[in-house]
Amino acid sequence: MRELIDTLHAWQEEGQAVGRAVVVRTFGSHEPGAGSPPPTPLVVAEDGRLDGTTGDPAVDAELIRAASDALARGTSLTVAVGDRQWFVEAFPLRPRLVVVGAVQVAIPLVRMAREVGFETVVVDGRAAFATAERFPDVDRLVVGWPDEIADTIGLGPADSVAVLSHDVKFDEPAIIEALRRGCRYVGAVGSRKTQADRRSRLLAAGISRSELARLHGPIGLDLGGRTPPETALAILAEIVAARHGGTGTPMHEHAMSQDDDDGANVDAEARQATDTGPAGESDNGQPRRGMPDAEPKPAGAARST
Repeated sequence: MRELIDTLHAWQEEGQAVGRAVVVRTFGSHEPGAGSPPPTPLVVAEDGRLDGTTGDPAVDAELIRAASDALARGTSLTVAVGDRQWFVEAFPLRPRLVVVGAVQVAIPLVRMAREVGFETVVVDGRAAFATAERFPDVDRLVVGWPDEIADTIGLGPADSVAVLSHDVKFDEPAIIEALRRGCRYVGAVGSRKTQADRRSRLLAAGISRSELARLHGPIGLDLGGRTPPETALAILAEIVAARHGGTGTPMHEHAMSQDDDDGANVDAEARQATDTGPAGESDNGQPRRGMPDAEPKPAGAARST
């Protein structure tokens, strides 16, 4: 047990959210007596690593999926896997947003990010911009070059990075460091031409095409806003969507799509009823020879429930 606790703490220090799976109930028949001691709890990291085993690879895989789901939701849950019931306890990390560039858009972005639960860090090489007066809501202000302070702030896979500085000297070293460290979200400001030129330079600097495909540029969702708070909202919306696997699609479009599917099913059932007629009747409505009249179906029976 002590080893598992050490593993849990070590993975948390790496920036990994962690889940712990504990047997709470066993199904099936058992021999009389005290029974066997309870299985050792398992620890699952956010990246899918497993410390411990049930002895069954299929059950291990199910528990990893359950723990990943619990961590994504930020809540613990109970699941039945194999012949046992497991309590999956989630230890999610507070999400962190690292903003590169103490520009005007960064001020409302930091404030909004804290409102939705992010720890916030602002990095800029210009001490005159990275001040507590301009960023009263930030958790940490760091003056320095982004690639040089990455170790200082412990930049890692659990972080989201928004590059807003509009300066190649700051932008590209920050992007390279964030992509190479596997940050969960990396976005950068810039026009389409700026993005195209930047991508060429990043490839020349050794960033792979698969790494480059993870770069969100231009950053943010298309909300049509123009002011700094509106731009910040668009950026944060994309970061939140990336964190939870959202699409950014308006909810009413999801509802309309579901309505279209339901309508198509109803139309198909109506066409089938028209083509075949009620059970026991021919197409002209007369009873078929040799077949008894069918009992009328209750209202709504044509649709599955």
